[in-house]
Amino acid sequence: MTSVPANTQTTYEGTNGASSASASVAAIGAAKHVVVTGLAGVPVKCEVVEIGQPAPSVPVVFLHGLVGLNDHWEHVVHRIKHRARAVLVQTPLLDLTGDDCSIHGATELTIRLLATYLKQPAVLVGNSFGGHIAAKMAIARPDLVRGLVLAGASGLIEKSMVSDVQIRPSREWLQRKIGELFYDQSKMNPDDVERAYKELTDRDHARAMVRLSRTARKNHLGEELRHVKAPTLIIWGRQDIVTPPEACDQFASKIVNNSVVWLDNCGHAPMIEKPDEFGAAMNDFLNRV
Repeated sequence: MTSVPANTQTTYEGTNGASSASASVAAIGAAKHVVVTGLAGVPVKCEVVEIGQPAPSVPVVFLHGLVGLNDHWEHVVHRIKHRARAVLVQTPLLDLTGDDCSIHGATELTIRLLATYLKQPAVLVGNSFGGHIAAKMAIARPDLVRGLVLAGASGLIEKSMVSDVQIRPSREWLQRKIGELFYDQSKMNPDDVERAYKELTDRDHARAMVRLSRTARKNHLGEELRHVKAPTLIIWGRQDIVTPPEACDQFASKIVNNSVVWLDNCGHAPMIEKPDEFGAAMNDFLNRV
């Protein structure tokens, strides 16, 4: 494994939003269900979609945030599928119960899934809560992590949605909070607001959201990040108000072997707002891991 240049920073400017990569993930990759048992001792059914090159190509695993979907990665996946085995993992986070329903439990579920499903080290790509899981995996199970890509990851500084999450939030609150994920709110999909509202009107789902958010905030990675050995790409929106730029600076100061790509005019969901630049950064990174 080769390493990326340590502590380099790049700013990408370019087109806004998605261009030609318009087909949905579901249309180009068949979903399969993988059942894994975590700390709670109950089976959890995760949705896995594979796109791109077949095994034994290097697997690149995409991990979504708390209200995320596999589909949110589609435009980035289109830009790397020619050279990698993209594996999108959708965990039913709001259905988790007991010891599974925490940042630690969700991380253990992901570790167990990837250890049995892939059987080889992978490049982990995580946004927000998914980035937190990816970072924790790189610390705890370096044997499973060939490379690490963090985009607006939690684990150091989080604001906005995770700081004042409500039980049974209103549609208006959700629209405002989801809107805060974007610099350009025209990139926000109204269907995501409706889906989140339907999910969180379920009291159990709302309580799971609160518990997952609170355990993530309490799990400050801090100096543990110095144990990350995998080459790491940190992709961050300069206008991210959920995990602000100082969070990126802290990740970069603590992870030894890292490079940083800044995306201008971009918020907390760079894979949606800036897929061209995100994909370009990933292709450059994959050339070196």
